[in-house]
Amino acid sequence: MIKLLILDVDGCMSDGKIIYTADGLELKNFNVKDGFAIKAWIKMGHTAAIITGRNSSIVEHRAKELDITYLYQGVKDKRAVAIEICTDLGIEPHEVAVIGDDLNDYNLLQWAGQAYTPRDGSEYLKNIAEVLERRGGDACVREMIEKVIRRNGEEEKFLALWI
Repeated sequence: MIKLLILDVDGCMSDGKIIYTADGLELKNFNVKDGFAIKAWIKMGHTAAIITGRNSSIVEHRAKELDITYLYQGVKDKRAVAIEICTDLGIEPHEVAVIGDDLNDYNLLQWAGQAYTPRDGSEYLKNIAEVLERRGGDACVREMIEKVIRRNGEEEKFLALWI
């Protein structure tokens, strides 16, 4: 059973585009459907983590908004951080699902019990991860979470949150 979701940001939770204003402010867009599913996952008693290679106050704000307790930014070795989180939670790699879209996610995806990549993820990841139908930023995280919930046998628990 999956107990922990590890999420990449750029190219998964967002479409991977980084927009700067004339004043140098960074902008990102997030899909509300992803946020809805992440919040439900946490309400079901599970844990979600963000591990990203970039640093952004926008990501910090989004993590707080979604009640994500594990947020790691500016990470070079994502697998090492995932191992630390698992040690803290007392769980094993087979209890972890990960979504990533590029080569800096490769080792983490190989390590996890379930690995996912958006439809527009790197071709190199498509050999080691389940390819989702949706693109990054287009509710691909929601798609992944719904697959994990079904595989966990928790559909009734998920639906009971809303129905």
